[in-house]
Amino acid sequence: MSQHLEPPSSHVHSAVIWVGFIAMCVGMFMAILDVQVVATSLPTIQQAINIDPDQMSWIQTVYLIAEVVAIPLTGLLTRVLTMRWLFVASIGLFVVASAGCAASSNFNELIAWRVVQGFSGGTLIPAVFSAVFILFPNERQAIATTIAGVLAVLAPTVGPIIGGWLTATYSWHWLFLINIAPGIVSALVAWRFLPRQKGDPSELRHLDGVSLVMMALALTSLELGLKEAPTSGWISPYVLSLLAVSLVSGAAFASRSLRRMRPIVELRHFRDRNFFVGSALSFVLGIGLFGSVYLMPVFLAFIRGHNALEIGTTMLVTGITQLITAPIAVALEKRTDPRLLSALGFALFAIGLAMSAFQDPRSDFDAMFWPQVVRGAAIMFCLLPPTRLALGTLAAAQVPDASGLFNLMRNLGGAIGIALIDTIIYTRSEPLAQILWDRLRAGDTGAAAFVGAPAGTMTGNAGSFSPDTTAALDPLVQTAASVQAINEAWLIVAILTGCALLFLPFARPVAPPQ
Repeated sequence: MSQHLEPPSSHVHSAVIWVGFIAMCVGMFMAILDVQVVATSLPTIQQAINIDPDQMSWIQTVYLIAEVVAIPLTGLLTRVLTMRWLFVASIGLFVVASAGCAASSNFNELIAWRVVQGFSGGTLIPAVFSAVFILFPNERQAIATTIAGVLAVLAPTVGPIIGGWLTATYSWHWLFLINIAPGIVSALVAWRFLPRQKGDPSELRHLDGVSLVMMALALTSLELGLKEAPTSGWISPYVLSLLAVSLVSGAAFASRSLRRMRPIVELRHFRDRNFFVGSALSFVLGIGLFGSVYLMPVFLAFIRGHNALEIGTTMLVTGITQLITAPIAVALEKRTDPRLLSALGFALFAIGLAMSAFQDPRSDFDAMFWPQVVRGAAIMFCLLPPTRLALGTLAAAQVPDASGLFNLMRNLGGAIGIALIDTIIYTRSEPLAQILWDRLRAGDTGAAAFVGAPAGTMTGNAGSFSPDTTAALDPLVQTAASVQAINEAWLIVAILTGCALLFLPFARPVAPPQ
């Protein structure tokens, strides 16, 4: 396979490289932030452009589908355009698409621009993580990974507060307009300071169009199936059809790719034991990271009734803790076996997730503070060591393809995790409500306290309640049942995150970047 990427060399001025890399990180941050700021303001956009409520989620869905299709193509696009021109083209297209979204006056226009925005933004994350191992020598890779990692996981944390503030202070158009100035600056800086390398347009002559279609079909149908499964049912004909299409087309894509000398995505990287383990950890991190960022706004909005700005303020605890612990993670990552640090990170992250599984309908900032601190302290240990484990021993020519797969696994983990969470919330709330009613009728004071029943409600009620009491208790019981379902989701996500520890014994030792 033709490849012109080379490891960093001493003749390239390090300060220049850092400036170009920071520009790439800014572009990546804007792409990730875009998903979160839009998510908090979907009802506002829905009313502004007059679309049906059931169409609202497509504003996010089409972005995520386009993004997940673009991520594995990063390696091919890097070989064709070079890392420098791929980033400049991607961030430039992202800026144009953002302006198009802001100028959209109807649903079809907005959806079309969101597809372009998602595809262009999808290449930015793996491109940045590729740059870590292509641009920097071993001793600088830890700090570069930290900068990229902090911005990658900080964006979902600050997204709700930024989105809520922009919508409340200005208008929904600014959710997209904020991308323009930083995007233009990062594109110009990257064009000026990133290394100039020679691309290989001849790669396009070997492009396997059939594999590209099968991959896009597999990922698109999987995303749609996961989106619809919680509401339509996992065994509904529509969902089963989507998942079957994904399975068949995915298997055909894998079989065809493994037989070709120049596949559009190099799946043979999974034969490397450390890359396989690192990718598995990335998948599990996606479940925990995306799951926690999803569950907190659900609880704060639907149980506590907070607005987007208040939700974002509460969630800042995770981001602040993450920033504080990042230097510690860097120092340890330079000296410690990544397998041990990964074990520490995922164990701590699982504990932080499990700590949130004991909320009640009155839980708020105080109850969420320490679980967020634990999770924030763990995140960098779940990101830096697995990244080194997966990509740190690969040749520079292999990194772009491998980075695309590595980041794709995290996104797929997040998609599956959110679908699982929604399924738990939708299917468990009703039976849990019935259990609470049974406990209340049996005179269970613990259940009454959890529900928040007014004092004296249980007095004189032996096995039944009057219609007035039932009407007064019903909204409290439904809310409490939703809280219990959310708690179950937290616990399941914590258990799945803890399962990451099972993969680590299979990884080979990796020397610290001394």
